[in-house]
Amino acid sequence: MAESASNTREHFEHDVAVIGAGLAGSEAALVLARLGIAVALYEMRPGRMTPAHRGGLPAELVCSNSFKSLKLPGAHALLKAELGLLGSPLLHAARGCAVAAGSALAVDRERFSRAVLQKLHQAPSVRLVRREVTSPPDSSVPTILATGPLTSDALARWVADEFSVESLSFYDAVAPIVDGSGVNLHTAFFGTRWEDGADDYLNCPFDKEQFSAFRNALLEADTVERRPFEQQRYFEACLPLEVLARRGEKALAFGPLKPVGLRNPHTGARPYAVCQLRRETARGDSFNLVGCQTRMRQSAQEKVFRMIPGLENVDFLRYGSIHRNTYINSPLLLEHDLSFRKRPRLWCAGQLCGNEGYTESIATGHLAALSVWSRLKRRPFERPPATTALGALLNHVVESDPRRFVPGNINFGLLPPPAAGRGRIGKAEKKRLVCERALEEARQWRAQLGAFASRQSKWGELEPCNPKEVI
Repeated sequence: MAESASNTREHFEHDVAVIGAGLAGSEAALVLARLGIAVALYEMRPGRMTPAHRGGLPAELVCSNSFKSLKLPGAHALLKAELGLLGSPLLHAARGCAVAAGSALAVDRERFSRAVLQKLHQAPSVRLVRREVTSPPDSSVPTILATGPLTSDALARWVADEFSVESLSFYDAVAPIVDGSGVNLHTAFFGTRWEDGADDYLNCPFDKEQFSAFRNALLEADTVERRPFEQQRYFEACLPLEVLARRGEKALAFGPLKPVGLRNPHTGARPYAVCQLRRETARGDSFNLVGCQTRMRQSAQEKVFRMIPGLENVDFLRYGSIHRNTYINSPLLLEHDLSFRKRPRLWCAGQLCGNEGYTESIATGHLAALSVWSRLKRRPFERPPATTALGALLNHVVESDPRRFVPGNINFGLLPPPAAGRGRIGKAEKKRLVCERALEEARQWRAQLGAFASRQSKWGELEPCNPKEVI
């Protein structure tokens, strides 16, 4: 397949290969380029597509368009703040493509991917190579595997054969997107939980009878059967809506359809349940059904989701879908610097290494780049402290019990509690103290990186940002 005309040369001498131009791979390539390292970034799309991607742009967001909360004290906000201290190129791109989403960082998907593509094209030492890689191209070249949860069958087979370990899989579900012009605003209303006058979300309110009918329809809906090679292991934070419905009425009404913090301005009453819609683009003409991941067939989706009050006549711009998520048993295979024990010049990052979430993938991509750079400079890898979100996420990936390892998001359970001696403190105060400590130690860790902190490129607007701009 022909390579992109932009940013390619006939003979390109590179120091590092990165396989996969998703969130982790793109972040890793840009960080290495900023440090003066020549990178060949391999991406098989659009010549060879996955079941979930729609095109060939880098860093395509196939599930939600949200990078989650920016509000401290919060674990996701803390991870963004720490990446902000490092001048994360992909968070820089995300901030430039943000759409209204309350205290969350949500982006216009296509604008975001195009912004990442522009950064890659502007990087003088990155070459984007458009072809499938079925095994690392050269064992002598440091290589980062960042092929994500939809790693091609050929490369997944190579990983399994090379390391004599069986790949694991679970389902990852995608929520539908609808045309906003079809939403009935006499029923639905704009608003954000606990915030008067905010219009970041479009809310579809259920009464008890409507909710009961909707749940029954979910239970009876025709769903896509799993394929023989796929194991039915769901990630708890991304369960299909119909799976939650089987767990009882409260699983939905106290979960993705919870009404807390909202009051229906049409009636003045608190709804029994609420389906929230989030803008997909800056124009606000399309909306994602928040938390409504599904494995229902398309015909069932049209019937069931139009039972949501206010969505009776919507047009679907994208149906929900389900796909395999492949990852390695990282604690068994990887060193603390994300390199493979058996192949020290091969690293792993992104969802393939067992993190979950967009920001988490950016984080492991960034850390893998720093690890590779440290190896090239013959200096020890300065591991982020375990008290930081970056360090806690890294610990989850490489130090969990390999017998029970599953992908995970950043959360306060991964971070050590505040120092003893403060007496009894509430949950909010505990989180605040954990975040304050983490940011202070992240600043100190960044200063210890030495040359990394001082070597900034002129081309990419990648100077470390003030965490207040991120939070």
